[in-house]
Amino acid sequence: MKIITIYNNEKQLIKKATTGNPEAQKHIYGKFAPKMLGVCRQYIKDLHFAEDVMISGFLKVFENLGTFRFQGSFEGWVRRIMIHESISYIRKQQFVVFDDEIYERNEVETNPISSDMDVEHIQMLIDVLPQGYKMVFVLYVIEGYKHHEIAELLQISESTSKSQLFKARRMLQEKLQQQNIIGYGSR
Repeated sequence: MKIITIYNNEKQLIKKATTGNPEAQKHIYGKFAPKMLGVCRQYIKDLHFAEDVMISGFLKVFENLGTFRFQGSFEGWVRRIMIHESISYIRKQQFVVFDDEIYERNEVETNPISSDMDVEHIQMLIDVLPQGYKMVFVLYVIEGYKHHEIAELLQISESTSKSQLFKARRMLQEKLQQQNIIGYGSR
């Protein structure tokens, strides 16, 4: 019978993984992969691509594990890597525009059976935002970044970040209002 070491101490687990211990790395991956897939999915609409980005993000995590200084949350450190990896993927795949003219009326297929908003429905609404709006919205509202941090991360001005957030919120409000009208049969 093989005895598997269970890591109770996160610091010990990270130190073992830093030395290249595959069981420690597997444990870290197993512990954080579901949450980190959720992080990547917030930025990347297609689940398969989000999984690819998460995996490449974990490669960066394990390559740079020695740089983690045990100051602050390890999960937060991993999360920042996933955010950067997601943004890098988006930049490589398409031209992201932070512009006033991008405001389009993307329609969301809805079937409002209940008035409860579930996570998948909210994610679907966020997914129809233009990519620039979506990145700023997720970074600000979900991740808790400040406008100056978003501006630095996305290489845009702080005022552009604020403008994109305002427009994203307005667009989401319009989508929700449309669905309430359709959902309650007023139309």
